Amino acid sequence: MSLMQLETITGLFRGKELSEADKKEAIREALFMTLSRATAADSNVAGLEVSTVQRILKDAVGEEVSEKDIRVAANSALYKEGSLEKVLSKLAGKVDAAERCSIVTALAEVLKADGKVSPFEVEFFNGVVKALGLSHADVAGLE
Repeated sequence: MSLMQLETITGLFRGKELSEADKKEAIREALFMTLSRATAADSNVAGLEVSTVQRILKDAVGEEVSEKDIRVAANSALYKEGSLEKVLSKLAGKVDAAERCSIVTALAEVLKADGKVSPFEVEFFNGVVKALGLSHADVAGLE
């Protein structure tokens, strides 16, 4: 299933219960959405950030995603069902903290890819952490 279709995430908003396979797919889709949006968290959409997203998605979910798909996902109204924060909040109650932390860890890698983290990127990161319902201890790997 293509990450761009976001079928499992869309199902969350329709009240669909998630099987174990659906949970894995929802994590894949949330990772794609979050990392794609991270490339546009500030006004500088660096090619290095996009290539980092491509590498992470290839390593983490085994799917190659084009630069075009990442840029479309980063800047479009692709997510008709709700904002990224709303999507992640819905997901937070369905998957465990370790899976949510994996999204945050990958996000931090993307945000640091160009060697600088802007205040807008910090705000985006904090919003993702909050939406995922993670504590500071979760993010730091203490729990």
